[in-house]
Amino acid sequence: MSNRVVVTGMGLVSPLGCRIDDFLCNLRKGKSGISYSKMLEDKNFACRVAGIPVYDGHNETIMSRYFPLDCDVAVKYAVSAGIDAWIDAGFEIPDPDSEESKTEVGIVIGSVYAGYEYAMRKKELIDNGEIRKLGSWYSVMAMHSGTPVFLSNILAASNCVEYISSACATGTEALVNAYNKIKNGEAKVMLAGGCDADTPYLWSGLDALRVLCRDSNDNPENANRQLSATAKGFAPAGGAGMLVLEDLDYARKRGAKIYAEILGGCVNAGGQRNGGSMTMPNSIRVVDCIRKAIADSNVAPSEIDYINGHFTGTKADAVEMQNWCNALNLKERFPYVNATKSLIGHAIGAAGAIETIATILQMKYNFVHSSLNSRPLQPDIEKMYDETKIPTSLVENVKLKYAIKANFGFGDVNSCLVLKNSEDI
Repeated sequence: MSNRVVVTGMGLVSPLGCRIDDFLCNLRKGKSGISYSKMLEDKNFACRVAGIPVYDGHNETIMSRYFPLDCDVAVKYAVSAGIDAWIDAGFEIPDPDSEESKTEVGIVIGSVYAGYEYAMRKKELIDNGEIRKLGSWYSVMAMHSGTPVFLSNILAASNCVEYISSACATGTEALVNAYNKIKNGEAKVMLAGGCDADTPYLWSGLDALRVLCRDSNDNPENANRQLSATAKGFAPAGGAGMLVLEDLDYARKRGAKIYAEILGGCVNAGGQRNGGSMTMPNSIRVVDCIRKAIADSNVAPSEIDYINGHFTGTKADAVEMQNWCNALNLKERFPYVNATKSLIGHAIGAAGAIETIATILQMKYNFVHSSLNSRPLQPDIEKMYDETKIPTSLVENVKLKYAIKANFGFGDVNSCLVLKNSEDI
């Protein structure tokens, strides 16, 4: 018999705030977190707008006990968000001098580039042959797996400490992996999520690929136009999202608050066949991923009330919407759909985790946030979907019992989660 898995804590660093209450408030307002970036101007980017995280450093006193604060920006964001999620779940930060470790607690965190921002900052020392000035921390600071390793130390987590990287599917895949650990009885508590830095060294390839929006430098809030016929790419973003997942019985015994239940999940790939490529999905496997996540959840497709899609503001949006329609067999009853990226931009490895937090907050507080700049809809989307279910303003007092969250990444990789409202647990 499999164990039930719930979300008991959440923390983030995002363009809409680094506290859950601030993020929730700005979601409801439909506020854009996109601004003009002098950093991108200085690097001669065609796209000069971005979602720069609102980071206030409120956990740095704790963090400084374990590692130098001159760390990779993604690591700093993730560790701060992880500490917040841990405390939000009702746990205490262990005594750093204690020898006791927590074998029931594991960590799965993903990123696309964590460590790279730090390495680029130190590049000049290496180029100048000043190796000794790198210091003893360099190897740990530059490695991609630094984030879960640092959090393992802070939380004394010794069940598993895993790092994954699967492009834009990373954050959601980390959550699926953590969910499976608890479901299969391998852990009681898991801290999971994703992170990435706001740095031109991460975003430069995307600018060269021309998938970043380059026509809204004078109007940053108009840059993200997911689902729209006028979409010209996305604004890049940085940040981190961390969630505490827990065995339901374990959570109940300690009286934890519960945000939502994770009912099912799936991770797969398209093999870059049947229309799939490095940058486009194999729709057959996307549909399979969604359907298998639903089958794992034992929820009927017709019961899904809300979809938080991957939608990037590219031509792939219409393909993705068709995949949702096929996977859920949508013909008459259409779930609400929105694009959290329209508010925060595309946070790459952090996207799935931050967007899952947005999904859970909408479920818990009975609203659907607006998809900014989504009109006019792409013609193909307009033909296949009920446009009233793609809101352009806040929808309040709406019960979302079941929601589904998915992300699809470069390399033709997919991840999907099905969630249940905590009121119905």
